[in-house]
Amino acid sequence: MIIPAIDLIKGQVVRLHQGKFNLKRKYLYDPSFYIQKYIQQGAKKIHLVDLDGAKNPKNKQIFLLKNVIKNTSISIQIGGGFRFKKDIDLIFKLNSNIKIILGSIIISNFKFVKYWLNFYNPNSFIVALDIKLDKNNNKIVFINGWQKKSIIIFEDIIKKILNIGLKNILCTDISRDGTFNGPNIALYDEIISKYPQINCQASGGISTLEDIKNLKNIGIKDIIIGRAFLEKKFTLQEAFLC
Repeated sequence: MIIPAIDLIKGQVVRLHQGKFNLKRKYLYDPSFYIQKYIQQGAKKIHLVDLDGAKNPKNKQIFLLKNVIKNTSISIQIGGGFRFKKDIDLIFKLNSNIKIILGSIIISNFKFVKYWLNFYNPNSFIVALDIKLDKNNNKIVFINGWQKKSIIIFEDIIKKILNIGLKNILCTDISRDGTFNGPNIALYDEIISKYPQINCQASGGISTLEDIKNLKNIGIKDIIIGRAFLEKKFTLQEAFLC
């Protein structure tokens, strides 16, 4: 599935360059404009991220998110600062056809997530693992809206995630995100070869239809695309045909 992405800072649609908040591109219209445009073009799902909430959970754009969710007729996967059960309950009450993206909480308080699975279907969640490769090619996980480097590597957290029944994984190579330099094909090829039991979503760097074809050729089924759609590199219909 091709999934258009919308990132939000203070209510405005933006794209970050390599996860850097000081290197952001702002776009002209509000999120509802882009969402309705994507729906009209045939989108079946929207990827929505509250970057304010991801950076600091106290700054979640709850009013805006509630408004977007209530007025969107297709499925949404939504992330950004989900640290407490009450926040998750609020979103699920608004729309049951939603998947919540868990990022930093997976690293900072894994016990919370394990406890939540007593109440929710594991398939209701997507685990976002945002990584940078170090000089030894270790996949280091970053948290708090990509601002903080953890001491966790991708393989270690994947084992824990799979052990509690979470299988939807979104992996972003931060160094590629928002750059138009192409996705990290080798990274995703390694992940799906090593962990065939996960549902892996790819994100970051996509700028051409060839990028989409390359991801599909290695077995990636869900591809998240942000800046390329916002800047009209190609249309959603063209992406569907790849």
